[in-house]
Amino acid sequence: MYEGIYAGQDPGRHEAVFLRFLRRAQVLPLNRTILRRFAHLRATLRAQGQLIGDLDLLIAATALHHDLILMTHNTRHFNRIPDLKLYSQA
Repeated sequence: MYEGIYAGQDPGRHEAVFLRFLRRAQVLPLNRTILRRFAHLRATLRAQGQLIGDLDLLIAATALHHDLILMTHNTRHFNRIPDLKLYSQA
């Protein structure tokens, strides 16, 4: 998130909006179970020649662990992950 904020035209304003959003959001911590799922997903996708970025894999592992629906415009990557529930308006 912060990379996008700092790369934009008005980082101060965008950071303020993001911080207001975070006050209402629940930030999910990482744990060993999520990290193991991340590693398993990474190994599986690598073996299939379908590897995606580590941050996307970590997001997917977290969503799977918490049985969440992942909202994304990047369905091309996330569709590679079995059992991951996606929501996209694209």
